[in-house]
Amino acid sequence: MGLTAIMGGTGLTELEGLARTTSRVVATEYGEPSAPLEWGRFGRSEVVFLARHGKGHKVPPHQINYRANIQALKQEGVTDIVAVNAVGGIHPQLAAESLVVPHQLIDYTWGREATFADIGNVLHVDLSYPYSETLRQRLLGAAAASHIPVTDGGVYAATQGPRLETAAEVDRLERDGCSIVGMTGMPEAALAREAGIDYVCLALVVNMAAGRSDGIITMAQIEQALMNGMENVRRLLAVFLD
Repeated sequence: MGLTAIMGGTGLTELEGLARTTSRVVATEYGEPSAPLEWGRFGRSEVVFLARHGKGHKVPPHQINYRANIQALKQEGVTDIVAVNAVGGIHPQLAAESLVVPHQLIDYTWGREATFADIGNVLHVDLSYPYSETLRQRLLGAAAASHIPVTDGGVYAATQGPRLETAAEVDRLERDGCSIVGMTGMPEAALAREAGIDYVCLALVVNMAAGRSDGIITMAQIEQALMNGMENVRRLLAVFLD
């Protein structure tokens, strides 16, 4: 049995229910990760938790040190990552508080440190299927066992942020085949593949994407969806890790 890490995003900077045993900063050649790594037991499993945006959600998506985050987990023996992501819903059936386990992604980010490859260390990893199908099926099985509705499959659009998208940009994403949009899915997934760590995304829809609902998107709406939806995320993770 490998060691699983939970990568917490917006709304999951603390893993409620984690019986912590230790917490420490792990130094890497790429700098320090966003926050100290926290070890503990969640259900019956030993897990590592890392707050992607740092304690108190202080690091915006375009400034996250993705390489340090993934490298720190690799150094500590992590074999599987469950990445929790807050996203906007593009597909009309993906309303706020919906959960999605996507099967594909498209990267629209730019300017991020997106690879471990360097001069003398050329890497060409296959990313045809960016998410581990084994972990995807485990998440879907946990959702079924806990009677939590989850959408099986979808295409995650990774945008630069930190601003939200324009309605025209979301129209483009929809034409490209995307069903959800977030800001942290890449280069995280690619770096995990380069590091040899199995990776899966559990996405919580916190708002309909721009132009997909009446009115503007407010932080109050997003925060309410996070508060309501994260309870199902925690329940699903508990069954997944049991």
